[in-house]
Amino acid sequence: MKAANLQLETLICPSCVQKIENTLKQMDGVEADTIKIMFNSSRARFDFNEEVVNLETIEKAINNLGFEVLKASARNK
Repeated sequence: MKAANLQLETLICPSCVQKIENTLKQMDGVEADTIKIMFNSSRARFDFNEEVVNLETIEKAINNLGFEVLKASARNK
């Protein structure tokens, strides 16, 4: 299991947070109960299983929603 920390482009509305959170919750390998999207700092934190999904795939899913991932990091839990 890995813990991810993503810096996103500035989030401008609460519905942006909901869109990102819903997308992450639907992804296999992402632990839904660990997802935290911080509106004020435009950050996303969550745990994921690297054997099921990689960080690049998660970034692409967020980018496809129209939100740019500026920086992404993952560390072992």
